[in-house]
Amino acid sequence: MLAVPLAPVPAQVTRTAYWARLLPALAALACVTRIPSFVRPLWNPDEGYLAVQARLLAQGGHLYETVVDRKPPLVPWLYEAVFALCGSGSLAPVRVLAVLAQALTAVLLASLARRRWGDTAGRTAGVLYLLVSVGLNPEDAQAATFEVFILPCTAAALWCADRGRWAAAGAAVACAFLAKQTGGAVLLPVAWLLHRAGTPRAGAVGLAAGFALPVGCAALATDPGGFLFWTVTGSAAYASFTGSELHVLGRCLGNTAILAVACAGLLPPVLRTLRTARAAADLWLWLAASAVAVAAGFHFFGHYYLQLTPPAALLATAALRLLPRERLTAAVLTSAGCCALFLTWGLFAPRPELAHAQRLAAALAQRTAPTDRVLVWGMHPETYWLAGRTPATRYLTAGLLTNYSGGRDGPQVGEAYAVRGAWPVFRAEMAAHAPTLVVDDSRGRPYAPDRVPSLRRLLDTRYEEVGTVDGAVLYARTPHG
Repeated sequence: MLAVPLAPVPAQVTRTAYWARLLPALAALACVTRIPSFVRPLWNPDEGYLAVQARLLAQGGHLYETVVDRKPPLVPWLYEAVFALCGSGSLAPVRVLAVLAQALTAVLLASLARRRWGDTAGRTAGVLYLLVSVGLNPEDAQAATFEVFILPCTAAALWCADRGRWAAAGAAVACAFLAKQTGGAVLLPVAWLLHRAGTPRAGAVGLAAGFALPVGCAALATDPGGFLFWTVTGSAAYASFTGSELHVLGRCLGNTAILAVACAGLLPPVLRTLRTARAAADLWLWLAASAVAVAAGFHFFGHYYLQLTPPAALLATAALRLLPRERLTAAVLTSAGCCALFLTWGLFAPRPELAHAQRLAAALAQRTAPTDRVLVWGMHPETYWLAGRTPATRYLTAGLLTNYSGGRDGPQVGEAYAVRGAWPVFRAEMAAHAPTLVVDDSRGRPYAPDRVPSLRRLLDTRYEEVGTVDGAVLYARTPHG
């Protein structure tokens, strides 16, 4: 009996079957790794800042005028859009978007790895990325803030560049930059891939046009001068760490150690392979550019380190494909164990500052009417959001007026180190719509009113102390104020 040869399975069918199995698995893993993000109403002050910004923008405010921040506009606009659809009383819908962002990042990394090294590598890259993506302090890893929304844009930039789609790669780099300036670091590996492609002129035109168009539109949609100042030229004092060297070094070493624990399954194969094989140069450039982005400004906050996780996952995948299969199993199991530890930390770690902000917001809501303006002199803008009250100033934290927002503990804190031109604007705002209630939430920190003469004069001449909440002092406007 003659054997009938089997018809080959079309490549499209194989590809569809592969993603039909992998996509649900990555989506489920993304949901599991983000479970802690839903157990608290708010994880860190950046989420609070974005929530207050979004409310002000929804009320007709203008970014870089009514409300300001040292960030590009993409993530505030994202919050505003979510609030318009779902209401502004909860961050849960934004957290859902963060889950989708992490899942999309994993899918793009899986696609990159599969194109280069095969099916197993694709699965490995997606899974390893999601497992290490939560490997930081939960207030950094679980918050729906700037870095989470940078990641799919950076992965998309590499994905497009790997396929020679230069205009799309430029647009993806622009989206990463518009989420946060340091997202633009992915331009370095993209440029390397352009150089390696051998068609630099035509590709460079597409890359440049793809980048310039979204950035130019964002500048025009806000205010070109304000966009340039707040995203590029207005942060000189913020980027200096003079006087806080040990403080900054301690944060750097601490967060580096935390991420190293999360990457315990990735580091051995990468280091082992370094001695025997040369991994893709663009991935090393991506990791190096991301490391520069983490160090930019000398702050080393934990959430900055999230930019390291996509290239780290791809480099580990590249290394593991050259090692025996048991090494792959060990890397995944080790990463899964570390992920479980970080998820447990996220579920059960106390958040005393959130409880403080909630009590302070309750006091604000009790002592003021919904139409009153208030001033919270501190580093927790979420108090405005939790209380449902409008800030009396465009500067949502004391940091922009004192430089304390850089995490400084040294001498470069005070009026002299504020954002250029901020104090005249602040004084004008206090005169135009004086806050009904002022909350001094400095609690002995270097930006306390006694070290800020302009604020001290305002409190002494127009306000009187009416109470305290957990060390925060409340001041009500006097009848002649």
